[in-house]
Amino acid sequence: MSFKNLQAHEALAWLESDQALFVDIRDPQSYAAGHIRGALALNNDNVAQFVREQDKTRPVVVCCYHGMSSQNAAQFLFEQGFSEAYSLAGGYEQWKHLYPEQCTA
Repeated sequence: MSFKNLQAHEALAWLESDQALFVDIRDPQSYAAGHIRGALALNNDNVAQFVREQDKTRPVVVCCYHGMSSQNAAQFLFEQGFSEAYSLAGGYEQWKHLYPEQCTA
């Protein structure tokens, strides 16, 4: 088993129902400029603490720029014990065009 890709419309339903934890692996400047509402910034400095402290039974959705880097990150989180890890297809670039009201800066 491994991570799965998640389409934006599926992710939106999960975000609105607080069904999953959203993380953003883009650089700090990009995250600060805008990110999915409620998404946590995840990077090399805080990933170990994140893995230790989060509920691994809750689905985690990983967002990057275009949905490519998030695949490796989602696989890593799955290998760290998260029961469900997803890569957001299309990444933040697609998300902000589809759901600008669900973005924050």
